[in-house]
Amino acid sequence: MQYEIRVEGHMSEPLISAFPELEHVVISGQTVLYGPVVDEAHLYGLLARFQSLGLHVVELRRLPD
Repeated sequence: MQYEIRVEGHMSEPLISAFPELEHVVISGQTVLYGPVVDEAHLYGLLARFQSLGLHVVELRRLPD
């Protein structure tokens, strides 16, 4: 499964490095991270990581296969 996660603002390189399994791009004041998510546990783990780093997720969506 491929997912796209949009985060408010421009994430710094140290924050980006906390998500080595995801690619990223900055678009219109948001950081968009995208890539494979193995299963539901991985997805919840990613969301917990965003929360623990104080990042505000504004959108999460599964990309078409």
